Amino acid sequence: MSILIVVDNPRDWPLDIPDVSVVAARTYLTDPAYGEGRSVKVFNLCKSYRYQSLGYYVSLLAEARSHKPLPRVSTMEDLQSQNLVRLLTEGLDDLVQKSLAPIRSDTFELSIYFGRNMASRHGALSHQLFSLLQAPLLRAHFERHRDHWQLRSVRAIAASDIPPPHQDFVVEAANAYFMGHRRRTHKRPAPRFDLAILHDPDNPEQPSNPRALQHFEKAAAEVGLDVERITRADLARLPEFDALFIRDTTFANHYTYRFSRRATAEGLVVIDDPDSILRCNNKVYLAELLARHSIRAPRTLMVHRDNVDQIISSLGLPCILKQPDSSFSLGVTKVESEQELHAKVDALLQKSELIVAQEYLPTEFDWRVGILDRRPLFVCKYFMAAGHWQIVKREHGRTGYEEGPVQAVAVAEAPQDVVKIALKAANLIGDGLYGVDIKQVGNRCYIIEVNDNPNIDAGNEDGVLKDALYREIMGSFVRRIEARKLRSV
Repeated sequence: MSILIVVDNPRDWPLDIPDVSVVAARTYLTDPAYGEGRSVKVFNLCKSYRYQSLGYYVSLLAEARSHKPLPRVSTMEDLQSQNLVRLLTEGLDDLVQKSLAPIRSDTFELSIYFGRNMASRHGALSHQLFSLLQAPLLRAHFERHRDHWQLRSVRAIAASDIPPPHQDFVVEAANAYFMGHRRRTHKRPAPRFDLAILHDPDNPEQPSNPRALQHFEKAAAEVGLDVERITRADLARLPEFDALFIRDTTFANHYTYRFSRRATAEGLVVIDDPDSILRCNNKVYLAELLARHSIRAPRTLMVHRDNVDQIISSLGLPCILKQPDSSFSLGVTKVESEQELHAKVDALLQKSELIVAQEYLPTEFDWRVGILDRRPLFVCKYFMAAGHWQIVKREHGRTGYEEGPVQAVAVAEAPQDVVKIALKAANLIGDGLYGVDIKQVGNRCYIIEVNDNPNIDAGNEDGVLKDALYREIMGSFVRRIEARKLRSV
């Protein structure tokens, strides 16, 4: 992807940055050559971003050309309202107090160059403000009142506003930022689209292990996608991309859902989409959905405070209790006695007005059918953890866990009834990427749940398709992006 810096007058540009083109704003706006390339990042450093100024039109036309402008027009509008700026940054108060604690005066200006400041102690604050406001050069003004620092204003600055003593540092910051994009470039034809993969490197139970993420990146390059891994700090950067792939455990009341909603609102292709997250992350919804469409599931009772006494008569013991938003075997409990049942139900009803109780169906393994674009993608057997009734065994009070073995099976070799019921259940949710868990008892198949964020780990789910599994998922992103762009023409 080529990098373009747009300024009012290149003669006023004080910095020399290798492999980066500098162009006058009027040239970018009027020269047809700049409307041809699609894989372009535009860094708009014009003196003014006010409405209908040169700087305003640079970002506006960059968006129309499917370039990636920084800042976007929406950011320019945000920066015009300091009340909105303070609202966007209100979650940074602890970081502001920590960063500015050594300052002796009652006012302070923080210069932010591509997310960095010359003083390393302000690095985290600078990065967060840049991530939220997404303009290359920013200046934030703080005031201290009664020993408490407050952000008063943030404005975008032009290249001509960089003090001469700061210029070498700005070159270094810009180079570091640009190299962060360049090092993902492969010796292949220029990628057509940009994909963000949201992950949490500190989460020990990510839905894709590090080797799988590397396979996704390799497959993306092969189909024309430029990939960048992002984290929860990068919400404001979503407009830079064409698509978002969430590879972190999703929940409804969680930053993963906010990323999905924001990306969808920005017009990105998103897996997992927000509707799938809401539907799959609530087992009450899934139980009702399956029952309405006559899809076989274990005998199920929707439990509330007035029908607890019906659980044993309806389901027997042992039975399974499920917290509505449970995942990764957390919030799912097997109860063996009436006393244990009442204690567990009381605890779960403290958190939710409704919970799910199901009959216990012991099996040696669960089927998992991966589905994408309403077609089966992979099939696995998830065996129970040794000496346990679930595929994941957690010791009470301990942080670690044990998993049972995983065996990949070719889709064509899996029982047809397993694949058929999985497709029927997943298609009620949408056309995204799902993992459908099924218990097979004799000749009968029972849907346990539909996951919107299924595991795809190197060495497990890719056991049959190998690299083709990752290419198929990345290929789906390309097809979806192309279809969306055709609809917008």
